[in-house]
Amino acid sequence: MSRTTSDQLLDRLHEWGVRRIYGYPGDGINGLMGAFGRIGDRMRFIQARHEELAAFMACAHAKFTGEVGVCMATSGPGAIHLLNGLYDAKGDHQPVVAIVGQQARTALGGDYQQEVDLISLFKDVAHEYVHMATVPAQIRHLVDRAMRIAIDQRTVTCVIVPNDLQELEAVETPPRKHGTIHSGIGLTGRRLVPAPVDLQAAADLLNAGKKVAILAGAGALHATDELIAVADALGAGIAKALLGKFAVPDDLPWVTGSIGLLGTAPSWEMMTGCDTLLMVGSSFPYSEFLPEEGKAKGVQIDLDGRKLSLRYPMDVNLVGDSKETLAALLPMLRRKDDRRWREKIEADVARWWHVMEKRAAEPARPINPQRVFWELSPRLPDNCIVTCDSGSSAAWYARDLKARRGMMGSLSGGLATMCPGVPYALAAKFCHPDRPAIALVGDGAMQMLGINALPTIAAHWREWSDPRLVIMVLNNRDLNMVTWEQRAMAGDPKFSDSQNLPRLPFAEYANLLGLHGIRVDDPDRIASAWDEALAAGKPAVLEVVADGDVPPLPPHLTLEQGRHFLKALLHGDPDAGGVVRESARQAWATLSTRR
Repeated sequence: MSRTTSDQLLDRLHEWGVRRIYGYPGDGINGLMGAFGRIGDRMRFIQARHEELAAFMACAHAKFTGEVGVCMATSGPGAIHLLNGLYDAKGDHQPVVAIVGQQARTALGGDYQQEVDLISLFKDVAHEYVHMATVPAQIRHLVDRAMRIAIDQRTVTCVIVPNDLQELEAVETPPRKHGTIHSGIGLTGRRLVPAPVDLQAAADLLNAGKKVAILAGAGALHATDELIAVADALGAGIAKALLGKFAVPDDLPWVTGSIGLLGTAPSWEMMTGCDTLLMVGSSFPYSEFLPEEGKAKGVQIDLDGRKLSLRYPMDVNLVGDSKETLAALLPMLRRKDDRRWREKIEADVARWWHVMEKRAAEPARPINPQRVFWELSPRLPDNCIVTCDSGSSAAWYARDLKARRGMMGSLSGGLATMCPGVPYALAAKFCHPDRPAIALVGDGAMQMLGINALPTIAAHWREWSDPRLVIMVLNNRDLNMVTWEQRAMAGDPKFSDSQNLPRLPFAEYANLLGLHGIRVDDPDRIASAWDEALAAGKPAVLEVVADGDVPPLPPHLTLEQGRHFLKALLHGDPDAGGVVRESARQAWATLSTRR
């Protein structure tokens, strides 16, 4: 049998280093599925339960390996289902290539079944590169360009392959004539460091600052040692955007933790009190949590020049890799002898951890969700990978978990979409079968999509050298973060028709699949339940019956937020009694530990 364009496409991806593709089959990619049958163990197709799961898994693959994540879907509805996961990758600047099928070329433009204008559909999410193959001689350069651009621009690209083209004989080498493309494999990363004169300008500004604050994001995840060294020289504290949670460990006494609506009080106090801001590898969106404009000098380091001076008007803007740039900057910095600013930050951080401990210990009906995360923190296995979903679970992930060296973790940052928590953790296990993974999700995200990933986990977990994969579900029967946003931002009471969730027995369902299901409704069982889940010898679903009335308090409550909150409670919020009770407990836990 002669080689088809589908064989050539998979082989070319293999030459680029791709060994795993996440997807779901359909007649629009039958030719590609046939090629998977012929390529053998050189490349693996991981069947997700839904194309959105496949795209999330490709994004997580990129996040947790540094490689290009690849997902695949059939034409029409399958391609459409990829979009949310691809936007997640785009929002978090991850290199992902989508391979999608299309109806036969002869049918295009004829209003054929499942015919969708895929080039237009993907033009936004894959705006750097989306193209459809129309002849076999294109396959080589379409794959090459999609991979190279995804890597170089850290973005999403897309190749569309009509189903009739997939079965045609491959053209390994395009003819050497006018109008053909002859592309090649490979991309060498460049060592991007700003010019010495620009580094010196940044150093002069940082040396002059008396109260330096550092904000680290996802672009600084590989620059841990350099961040610590620079912070030590400058007597600075380090706050972290959510995607940068694992950039520096939380056991350092001057790491203030997360910043923003889900952030910490020490991060808020450091940003409002600093006179100099160093932002490294972050496009953190909420400017109200940065210094007030004009109150602080600023230096920003980012690999993408388009992100500079976007959130705060910086005095020095450096285009460069964060690790390389900080290393080059470090010899130019003078160690600050006056450590009073650092000592204040350390005192604020120590007090904050005491506050968090007291908040987590407060009783609730039945379980305070903060305690679930607080009890997990010291039990996090070394070298584990932690994933989280959007929602109130992200608040507790941001504040209560202490990141340690050697760990990895992520959630949906730029898009802040629901549902990546479980597929992220599943992809982490395929990429790192020897590392424990823990997904922290709400019942809304679990019902929406996460539950669909459990059969895949049940089918594959015996392949992993370390079977530890724990999915913790906060079951509060409420779309909790939206409920709190309605109260604090709009002044509206909880609207039960939109917010309440039907009952779904998550632990029972896990047991039906042959996984280990645990349901906890007693706060005194939380610690032992975590121990049981991590020692189960198989993937586990830990269902925690949580109190949705425990507030995810912002680090700084504005008067407007306070007015909205009171308005919501006074205008018929069905959970007003529980909300008042739990808010009072959390407020007392905070106030009773102040200076």
